[in-house]
Amino acid sequence: MDSFYALKKLLTAFEQYYTLIKQPTPPFCAEAEFRSHNEQYFLVRSAHIADIDSNEFVYFADTDGLDTEKLEELVNAAWEAGLSKVRPYNGHRNSDVSLLIFTKTISQETITAIKKTKLYKSYKFSFHGWSHFKLAVCKLPDTKTEASEIEVYTNRQGKDFIKLIKKNLKNPK
Repeated sequence: MDSFYALKKLLTAFEQYYTLIKQPTPPFCAEAEFRSHNEQYFLVRSAHIADIDSNEFVYFADTDGLDTEKLEELVNAAWEAGLSKVRPYNGHRNSDVSLLIFTKTISQETITAIKKTKLYKSYKFSFHGWSHFKLAVCKLPDTKTEASEIEVYTNRQGKDFIKLIKKNLKNPK
């Protein structure tokens, strides 16, 4: 399975709920945003209680081989790009930044670094919300061994992506 095919399949799944960005920020090959705004009232609209904003900024990267230096470079670029879009205020709940990387080869040292990746930021002691970093690395099988399973490595926050990736990138039989 090649990365172009995998990215296309995954973006199709994301476009149901996310807004796809036409011009992605380099070094990323695609971007998606999810924004949710809720308001709470007491009996009538004029008795406004609260605003609740929740956002997620997802970045997609493609690389032939992933080592710890390249991982760190992509993680920092995604974190900085995502945080630049955050506008915290008293109704802001959270703005998560996610990074999905497609690769052909990955070392054991890099897998350990993926699991240890943890980035978090709170705004005004969490009164104005927070940001978490979700990371998922998808090791695509070689075209020679298409029967092999897709391997997905995540940090603690990114575990939600495992099911999504495996469901959408199943090898066609």
